[in-house]
Amino acid sequence: MEDRTRTNVIVNIIRTLVMTLLSFITFPWVCRYLGANQVGIYTWANTFVFYFLVLAKIGIPNLAIRECVKVRDDKELLSNKVQTFFIIQLITTVLSFGLMTSIVFSVPEFRNANEIIFILSLNFLTGAFSFEWLFIALEKQFYMSVRSLIILTMSAILIVAFVSHPDDIYIYALITTSTTLLTSIANLIYSRKFISLKKTMPYHFKEYIKPLLVLGSIALIISFYNQTDTLILGFIDKEKGEVASYSVGIKGIDVIIGIITALSTVFIPRAAVCYAQEDKKYFNRLNAYSINICLFIVLPAIATMSTLSKPITGLISGNYTFENAAEAYYNAPIVLSILVSMMLTYSLSDIIYGQILLPTKKEKYYLFALLGGTLLNVALSIILGVYVFKDKPAIGVAIGTSITDLLILVFLCATNWKWVKKALFNMNSLKILSACLIIAGLSLLLRDPMYKLGLLIGHNSASTAMIVELVGVVLVDAIIYILFLFFLKEDLVCSFTRKKVISNEE
Repeated sequence: MEDRTRTNVIVNIIRTLVMTLLSFITFPWVCRYLGANQVGIYTWANTFVFYFLVLAKIGIPNLAIRECVKVRDDKELLSNKVQTFFIIQLITTVLSFGLMTSIVFSVPEFRNANEIIFILSLNFLTGAFSFEWLFIALEKQFYMSVRSLIILTMSAILIVAFVSHPDDIYIYALITTSTTLLTSIANLIYSRKFISLKKTMPYHFKEYIKPLLVLGSIALIISFYNQTDTLILGFIDKEKGEVASYSVGIKGIDVIIGIITALSTVFIPRAAVCYAQEDKKYFNRLNAYSINICLFIVLPAIATMSTLSKPITGLISGNYTFENAAEAYYNAPIVLSILVSMMLTYSLSDIIYGQILLPTKKEKYYLFALLGGTLLNVALSIILGVYVFKDKPAIGVAIGTSITDLLILVFLCATNWKWVKKALFNMNSLKILSACLIIAGLSLLLRDPMYKLGLLIGHNSASTAMIVELVGVVLVDAIIYILFLFFLKEDLVCSFTRKKVISNEE
């Protein structure tokens, strides 16, 4: 594995971890001060707006990355590609906003929340100018990391300073959308170092129509699939309290999924180059390395989070008992316990799509998988959410989503078996799995003693007890996990040791 790839991976992990820390400061703050109903309304409105953000992009980011990687050493050709994709996205953004506006004023359910919807729509109006795909293609991970951390830190400070009442939902929406605006401004300034916005060559729009139709369809279906559970739950639950429980539950798994998808920004351009150059050996090594990192992060997260769902959701939401069904975020721990499997299924599916299907130009398999998965998810969410778990629809929707995600992964593995089998099913993966089974059992044994210790330290404070329980169990799990994998000579853990030994010998 090249040093540059390893460095980009480490930079991305650090960025994602810091962003996660900021998120765990701001989201609990918002949950406490906005309240469950306002959080539910915000989440539901944001889900609706997100569909039009994806429609505005129509698959441009993935295609632009693939095309810009090919010409990134030629400034004139790169500038032409960037200008072409920018013009396309500008047109689609205007059309998408027009469609959203017409729907908002036509459907009464959306009309009642039009203020928050239009504030959140600033995300994709300003996002057209972000050129984020350009920096991914150029592998400018350090710049993207520093920029994101500065902007998100400013956003976190503003949220803590100005969000303190349920009526502050509009201030919260403005602060969150301002991050996209600031990102776009920073990117526009920095992009001038690599491209020119002056036209020097003719634009070739026709050659991108067919791939954009395919990738755009995939992007739309991905967004619909990812947001279907929240959207359907919003229609089922008129008060939006169940939506809030679901959003708190899914917040825990979003952290890990965010880490894996962030790493894809490192591997996607590299995989595209390797496959285009017919370097199949390195292509296989890259996929194996990516999946190894995924399992190394995701499997212990599943083992720990499934046993610590109550303290995790308690600290996120501010509800420390979950004993009364009338309490806010009551079903959040169960939702989190159900959804933890998605950290594995969704992350592996994303790797297969970004690092195998996109470079090999077989996106249609992902399209088929998501079409079937979306229909199944809608059906299961309605059946389980409305009829089976009618008093707890968030739980029914979570079960339907987890089942669907597993079936999508099975389909993708089956259709890409020659690339997946050795990277996923090997002795190294078995080592990680065995270590995770050990820490899962350890978590079950330690959580009650740690909670009681927290009660003693915090003088019967439930919040202190949950913090001690969570931090104590995670620290012990992490130490045992790393030591056990080092003893088993797991590839990723030992790679840093081997590298140090080689350096000393030189």
